[in-house]
Amino acid sequence: MHDKQNGHNPVLTELRRRLNDGLAQARLTQKQLVARTGLGRTTVSEALSPTGPVPSARTVAELARVLKLPGEELLELRRDAAGDGRDGGDDQSGPGRPIEEWEPHDLEVHPAGIGRTAPGCEAPAARVLPRYVPREHDRVLAAAVGDAAAGRSRIVVLVGTSSTGKTRACWEAVQPLADQGWRLWHPFGPTRAEAALVELCRVGARTVVWLNEAQHYLGDRADGERIAAAVHQLLIDERHGPVLVLGTLWPEYAAEYAALPPPGGEDPYSRVRELLAGRTLTVPDTFDADALAAAAVLAENGDRLLADALTRARADGRVAQDLAGAPELLNCYQYATPPARALLEAAMDARRLGVGLHLPQAFLTDAALDYLSQSDYDKLTDGWAELAYAELAKLVHGKQAPLRRTVPRPPRRPPAPTVAAAAVTPQAAGTQFRLADYLDQNGRTTRRHSCPPASFWHAAHAHLTHPDDLNNLTQAAESRHRLQWAHHLRHRAATHGSTDALYRLAKMREEAGDRESAELLLRQAIDHSNTNALSLLVMMRDEGGDPEGAELLLRQAIDHGNTDALYLLAVMRERAGDREGAELLLRQAIDHGNTDALSLLVTMREEAGDREGAELLLRQAIDHSDASVLYRLVMMREEARGREGAELLLRQAADHGNTDALRFLAEMRDEAGDREGAELLLRQAADHGNTDALQVLAVMREEAGDRKGAESLARQAANHGNTYALGRLAVMREEAGDREGAKALLRQAADHGGTYALARLAVMREEAGDREGAETLARQAADHGDTNTLDRLAVMPAIFHRLWPDGLDPDGTPTVPWQPSVYVSLSRHVPPGTS
Repeated sequence: MHDKQNGHNPVLTELRRRLNDGLAQARLTQKQLVARTGLGRTTVSEALSPTGPVPSARTVAELARVLKLPGEELLELRRDAAGDGRDGGDDQSGPGRPIEEWEPHDLEVHPAGIGRTAPGCEAPAARVLPRYVPREHDRVLAAAVGDAAAGRSRIVVLVGTSSTGKTRACWEAVQPLADQGWRLWHPFGPTRAEAALVELCRVGARTVVWLNEAQHYLGDRADGERIAAAVHQLLIDERHGPVLVLGTLWPEYAAEYAALPPPGGEDPYSRVRELLAGRTLTVPDTFDADALAAAAVLAENGDRLLADALTRARADGRVAQDLAGAPELLNCYQYATPPARALLEAAMDARRLGVGLHLPQAFLTDAALDYLSQSDYDKLTDGWAELAYAELAKLVHGKQAPLRRTVPRPPRRPPAPTVAAAAVTPQAAGTQFRLADYLDQNGRTTRRHSCPPASFWHAAHAHLTHPDDLNNLTQAAESRHRLQWAHHLRHRAATHGSTDALYRLAKMREEAGDRESAELLLRQAIDHSNTNALSLLVMMRDEGGDPEGAELLLRQAIDHGNTDALYLLAVMRERAGDREGAELLLRQAIDHGNTDALSLLVTMREEAGDREGAELLLRQAIDHSDASVLYRLVMMREEARGREGAELLLRQAADHGNTDALRFLAEMRDEAGDREGAELLLRQAADHGNTDALQVLAVMREEAGDRKGAESLARQAANHGNTYALGRLAVMREEAGDREGAKALLRQAADHGGTYALARLAVMREEAGDREGAETLARQAADHGDTNTLDRLAVMPAIFHRLWPDGLDPDGTPTVPWQPSVYVSLSRHVPPGTS
């Protein structure tokens, strides 16, 4: 090995000869080569030096690109020099197995049909796939695969609705890598998030990391941010490269992760948002004309599955969904018997309100009862549930069942006790079911305006035990102003270990003056790394005259790996006058991605008169597309160098792909009276996917009297998940006296899932003395349960409490006065402790 590293390896010598020859032919100095490749000076120097180590694949790929040398040949030399070819090497020791050993259905590619078996053969028929029809997104995906093959690590996350071909596209894309000996790793058990978190650091070179349904990794309540950070580290760590990370997401998850938090609010997806920025690829719902023509050719040449699908899907282009069984699943739901339909709707509501994939049978059976009409309820027989489950277990064209029995894998952890191992995820007892993906997503659209009936909340309280499920339903009940159920579900969530519920209960106890009980609850939450609980307990200790105790808590948390505690301790040190200690802690927190620490350090640098240092720090945030920090930097630049300096900075940010910079620049142009220039910049931002720019454009068009253009832009924004523009236009029409126009826009906003307009108009109707109209709109807003609306429009909780001080019952009627009480046994569909 020593000979290979010091230049006595003939293959390594040949690699270096070609690199040095390329440098001479390009007439570049090493300093210029460093600047053009973006590599470090030491990295470039060692790659060219006869005594340096074997350069990484990324280094060779970048040098080949800049020097215009044959990248594949150099990478092959590099692999031979390092001894990591197909027959051995470090890249074969990590998790995963060769791509060619995988079966696509094991990677969650939807089955499309059953193959034929030979006569007399008793073995089950193999699942088969239709021939693949490439579409536009496949071209982009292939380019990323090509980059990975050339030695440059890449990540692509395909975003599309259920059954549109996302996972199949990923499978087809990696086939060229199979011929090059690449491996594929699908982190799956004991849970997806746990597997990813443990094994990402072991991933070797030339490995595809398969994050299908990436919400189970990046959206994990406990570990999602850590997984995002680990993936980011994997992509930039030359020791692991090249790697290719492929993922899939539904649009609602992608939108949730991309959304910026409200001012002063929590930011649970900061690292996920940073990881996904510019790395998502949209998969359309339908086949376009070219794809349909290509599919028809394959069908004519004997592809039975495609030929069958085209008989049903040629008109609307939904070929992928048809192949995955989606239309038949929808038919099963629409034409189900009343008990079976009730079970499906209970399952749909559970999933859309945040319950996990595996739904306990006891929960579903009890939850379904109030979904039935009185007539259907009277017809139930003793065996109604078994018959309904059997009906829903029938496969659609041999592919999927609307509601299938599932057996979650038991967790398997090392026996050695650790801090993390103490937080054992509870395993639900009894039979469990999983709702078909297509019906899951269909329910999120068709039932988003509905609040579940009383039997649903009763069954959840009686049967669900997972803390995340209970906490999510608590928030769903609270956002729908079902205060009584929210209260009791929160207590049950806390009993089962939900740190969010423990924190909220502790805060309520602290506000009521019961500090002792509050501290007890907070300590339970802190033991499971709840940063909010840590912050509150530190504040209580500090305000209670025990700063030493508060600091001790923070240092203990830091010792256990809580990086947010670095920021909190820095705040205390800064308040105590220890600026040097505070800066040291803040820089450590910044290294772990804490933007609050970055903002505080900027403020401290400004106060110290170090404006250059402050701007340098803020530039770090620009590189990570942090809109709020970019805005702050612009204000600093405008104050120091005037509007011209601020605009120059925004243009620099825009040149680096920051679309928020285009939006801010447009606002400056508009303020200066250049509306035409402002609209041009906003359209540029919108063309790059910035829906906030569409929203601003819509308002500008409305103000200019172009109502048709405004509505068109607002609908474009809504189609991309931003319904605020439609709501804003509705408010503007209402203020202008056009109540009918406001209603029409309100309906469009509601059809896209947005409730901002409902909330705002309810307040306006109340202010105008129309209490009945206000109640109607407010009840609709409550049923939708849009927590983002409540964050954006602080008056909504106020109007809810004015109209219904004790909350609403599940059916929308005002709740009779009640007082929080201890839990009692439940015998009816009423919240615990009520009569």
